[in-house]
Amino acid sequence: MSEYGDLIKGKCDAFADRVVKLNDYLLKQESLAEELRSKKEKRKTIPIFLQSIANICNQLLRAGTSIGANNAEATNAVSKQDFRAKSYIALKEAREALYWIELLHRNKYLDEKLYESIHADARGTGKWHQLKLRV
Repeated sequence: MSEYGDLIKGKCDAFADRVVKLNDYLLKQESLAEELRSKKEKRKTIPIFLQSIANICNQLLRAGTSIGANNAEATNAVSKQDFRAKSYIALKEAREALYWIELLHRNKYLDEKLYESIHADARGTGKWHQLKLRV
């Protein structure tokens, strides 16, 4: 792999790792918060909002880890057209991850500092794929 390819792979891997950890963190935080609320209210059912955060986290997890998977597919492409197609899919997944990150932030699941950090990583990952498509 080229130096440029290694750099993109590293960015994709680091972003996927962050998304996995963010997913676990958010689900744990919401689960703990719900546990406290349930004890106060003596409820045993899972409220809709907890299902919502789990679904949003799952979407982010799928998009965020798919970037690296599609980058790996592009690296082993059988043709230039296949390379461009896989790279374009990786770019689309980066844009989708941005959407889910923004949704989490708007709904107060991400504080400003965490949002700025992971949003910048997602934008950076997307920009590397844009550059790769221009080459």
